[in-house]
Amino acid sequence: MFDRRVGGWITTEAYLFDAAFDDGLGVEVQVNPEFGSATAGEALAVQYARAIGRLPTALRQDLRTVWIHQGVEPFGGGNNNILIHVGQAERYIADGILEETLAHEAAHTSLDARHATAPGWLAAQAADPVFISTYARDFPTREDVAESYVPYLAVRYRADRITASLRATILAAIPNRIAYFDGLALPMHPIR
Repeated sequence: MFDRRVGGWITTEAYLFDAAFDDGLGVEVQVNPEFGSATAGEALAVQYARAIGRLPTALRQDLRTVWIHQGVEPFGGGNNNILIHVGQAERYIADGILEETLAHEAAHTSLDARHATAPGWLAAQAADPVFISTYARDFPTREDVAESYVPYLAVRYRADRITASLRATILAAIPNRIAYFDGLALPMHPIR
């Protein structure tokens, strides 16, 4: 398992739990034994699998494992995985952005490999007036898909949860990226 607290890979006998979702996808949740018991590990596995299960199928299609550790460290995505540090998760929950963060990391896992350097994505990126964030601008190949997907999700599927002004700002900033995502006809269950 990768653990940001040590900045590398660790080997441990993790608690393992299989999570199944109603669209037929599933994931193995690997919980660091530092939580003390299989019961504690299962509670965490259920909590985060439930949140991950609310993400669209498109973001879970390549997800195979979830790693859960203690600590206040950034989440991670890619390599068919989502990395969670529960101290940071508690902050995301308090800020009301846990699912948005999971969507960002899951976009790395299930979208980056096919789209981050795809000619259509690069053309959309070049045609749009700006990047959606400085993070996307500073790391266009590594972060732009994930940074753009969450606003896309808000604009297209949760517009009732953002202001009309924010929606207009997103549409003005990345119209070609929005059109690119629209053109993919991604499976959006359970959102629609």
